[in-house]
Amino acid sequence: MTRGGMTKTRGEPERRCIATGESGPTDRLVRFVLGPDGQVVPDLAERLPGRGVWLTAQRSLIEKVVAKKLFSRAFKAQAMAPADLADRLEALLAQRLINVIGLARKAGQAVAGFEKVRARLKGGNAGALVQASDGAADGKAKLTRLADGLSDGEAKRVPGIEILDSTELGLAFGRDFAIHAALDRGGFADRAIGEAARLCGLRPSDAMTDATRQISAQTGLQAGAQTGAQAGDVRQGGPVTVPGQGDQ
Repeated sequence: MTRGGMTKTRGEPERRCIATGESGPTDRLVRFVLGPDGQVVPDLAERLPGRGVWLTAQRSLIEKVVAKKLFSRAFKAQAMAPADLADRLEALLAQRLINVIGLARKAGQAVAGFEKVRARLKGGNAGALVQASDGAADGKAKLTRLADGLSDGEAKRVPGIEILDSTELGLAFGRDFAIHAALDRGGFADRAIGEAARLCGLRPSDAMTDATRQISAQTGLQAGAQTGAQAGDVRQGGPVTVPGQGDQ
């Protein structure tokens, strides 16, 4: 799995992961705050008040922190985290990615469908190629080769995202399913790439867990009402290519 990454710039904030003890840029970390009832709350938009602690967006680390009750140590107070926190966070991150793509579609900056995506890639305006993890391998490979192609002898690689399944990608376009999509260069593509980078640390490469699939289904019912509120303040991130699985 190739994460890609951002080149660190001067002044970019760094935070310390409570699981690893390592400090780094916040683009691969998730902020958590403590609610009034002592519950640990993920602050994906990084706007909730109160003291926050940071954790690398990686399933094994989140499960470790929950099992060893490291949130209480980090907050220096009694902190309660659900046993399925990793599944819940995965579902939230998936919904944020869906929301970003949906906003890009509403703004006329995203298309779905093999031919439309191929045309967008050939036109040179694509900033991200999004393909369903359960889509047919041959069709995805054709677009991937085009995204990795050359123009006038210069590399013009378009970052790829392959972490959502066809049903999830379909939600972004208001349809039952979608296999291929492309986002124009700019803010929406950058945001989608960043959210995909965090999500791939939570989502198994072969499939979602059953628990996450149930949470995702519940979250999807609220997507229409929450799209603007949740995705409008998504952070930008660096390039990521997330490998997919299987054929449809």
